[in-house]
Amino acid sequence: MNTTAPREAPAITVTDAVKSFRTRRETVRAVKGVSLQVPRGDVVALLGPNGAGKTTLLDMLLGMTDPTEGEVRVCGETPRAAVAHGKVGAVQQAGGLLGDLSVRETVTMIASLYRDHAPVAEVLERAGAAQFANRKVSRCSGGQQQRVRFALALLPRPELLVLDEPTAGMDVQSRAEFWDTMHAEAQRGLTVVFATHYLQEAEDFARRVVLMDHGMVHHDGTLDSFRSASTRQTVSFSWPETTPLPDLPGVTHLDRAGTRVTAHTRESDRLARVLLTETPATELEISRGGLEDAFAALVNRSGEH
Repeated sequence: MNTTAPREAPAITVTDAVKSFRTRRETVRAVKGVSLQVPRGDVVALLGPNGAGKTTLLDMLLGMTDPTEGEVRVCGETPRAAVAHGKVGAVQQAGGLLGDLSVRETVTMIASLYRDHAPVAEVLERAGAAQFANRKVSRCSGGQQQRVRFALALLPRPELLVLDEPTAGMDVQSRAEFWDTMHAEAQRGLTVVFATHYLQEAEDFARRVVLMDHGMVHHDGTLDSFRSASTRQTVSFSWPETTPLPDLPGVTHLDRAGTRVTAHTRESDRLARVLLTETPATELEISRGGLEDAFAALVNRSGEH
């Protein structure tokens, strides 16, 4: 077994991965030819509607299931080897905790399973669980239990952290506190991949967005490139009050108030270029819809294929 995979290997490399499940009636392809590479230190949000294939992809990264076709490598190793060598930590939605143990007892017990691990006191502090470490797990809130799971994930000193809907069921304050903790870990250089239904979490935390639908990747890029998929794009500009407006390319609707004009378009960059080079327009401002609009537009587009 190779325990010395090169440090420069990407945190994640997925090549033409397919995952099929057989039912009594048919074979379901949950993941259909996904290729993806995540370099070290990246923070990636995995988005998609229910049934998009996100959890299946994460299960393959964690070695919980093997691809039917293709290859998955984590930190230069097979996922199971990477997990066995403590290179991967995971925070999942639920399960895995014994209610009768205290938080400290839980972390200490799991730490005993590792040949080498971070100090229990350190991971409790880093996960924000030190202040309730003596409380029984059964008496912890949902947000506190997620912090316990996070402490467990930090024990092997992982290089990659995989989060599957980690804040599902948390209140707003608990989510904010959880992500404050994640920010600190990302600043340490930890690679983070997280699936979420909360688009605001992707906007606030991710450097990169991967959108899956129908088992395939339909977008992989920066937040700005993701937002650009929104169909709600506007270009506002100043226009001489006595000068009539010409026909403008790609404009679906115009609003005019004095010298200020707002144009609704699906081609904001093209429209801005025309306004700046061929018209007397000044003081241009371009805005696009939020992540919700982009998400809906991309999902609708993927459903057409």
